[in-house]
Amino acid sequence: MLAKLFAPLARARPAEPDLAAPAVEARALHKRYQGGAVAVAALRGVGLRVDRGEFVAIVGPSGCGKTSLLNCLAGLETEYEGEVFLAGVPLRDLKDAQRAVLRARTTGFIFQSFNLLPTLSALENVELPLLITGTRGGEARRRAREILGAVGLDDRLDHRPAALSGGQQQRVAIARALVGQPAIVWADEPTGNLDSDSAAEIIALIERLNRENGQTFVIVTHAADVAAGASRIIRMRDGKIVEDSAAPILATPGPRLGRQAAD
Repeated sequence: MLAKLFAPLARARPAEPDLAAPAVEARALHKRYQGGAVAVAALRGVGLRVDRGEFVAIVGPSGCGKTSLLNCLAGLETEYEGEVFLAGVPLRDLKDAQRAVLRARTTGFIFQSFNLLPTLSALENVELPLLITGTRGGEARRRAREILGAVGLDDRLDHRPAALSGGQQQRVAIARALVGQPAIVWADEPTGNLDSDSAAEIIALIERLNRENGQTFVIVTHAADVAAGASRIIRMRDGKIVEDSAAPILATPGPRLGRQAAD
């Protein structure tokens, strides 16, 4: 049923990602919001490149542009000036359906609020992105089982979100983000709704996946302990990047979490 529901999107002609390109790149990025008669500049000429295998934390005070930057980089926001290249593909050149398919094929998302579908099991939530991109049902289920096992939830496959703890729900969200073997995973305050113990477990999991599998993560966070686990910290203020803590440090790729099946 889920595969039929998303069949029209799966048939949209996708843009072909460049596997040799950076995971994401922004050039001269400007974003403004109209607040009544006043235009508020959220981003002011931001340039940023994230290579594959990096673990990047974007930090700064509230209102500095962190989430606006993430939304533009991830293709969730389309009204901006400048250029964004996702896996080498210029987002501005794409139609809405093409952009959606490119996001589904090359990115994963982890949010503070988990965003799991309450009527679906953990297994069904994780296989959903694969079905959207046209993966056959049996293969989607196999890969969903595999990645849930990798995040320690192989005994919770049939549980719905309400029957899982906050930390377990976030693990399901991480599995969903990784199941398509994306070029990059975006996380917006991924530990914001978790207690300290669960938060520490989630950050340790992200660090392990980055280190062992070369998985790329870009995290927006207010939490110093979350940012401390990153290999690169980007500080923002007033819509600009004011500090980039280090040159890109690439994780050493390890075994892939699953095999990319032909769609």
